[in-house]
Amino acid sequence: MAPPDHSVEIFVPLVAAADPAYLRALEQELLDRFGGVTSFARAPAQGRWTDGGTAETDELIIFQVMTAGLDRPWWAALRARLERDLEQKEVLIRAQPVERL
Repeated sequence: MAPPDHSVEIFVPLVAAADPAYLRALEQELLDRFGGVTSFARAPAQGRWTDGGTAETDELIIFQVMTAGLDRPWWAALRARLERDLEQKEVLIRAQPVERL
């Protein structure tokens, strides 16, 4: 297997994903597909942005995986599924290149 060259983070709003079983299933899916997953869940992150001049806030759990290459269609399908399941306008999934030091 090739070494990972990307770190991918999935920002999941906690209000939308209030069902712990849903979060566990997502974590297991990522573990099964990528062989490892890190979840930043102990102290939820807080996201703030403006939408039409109104300030919005979300508490988030962030899942992170390392992967060799990016299967963009798979990530797009995951994002669409999360947006539908969690009734969100947008779920942020971002990828960053990894440089091993």
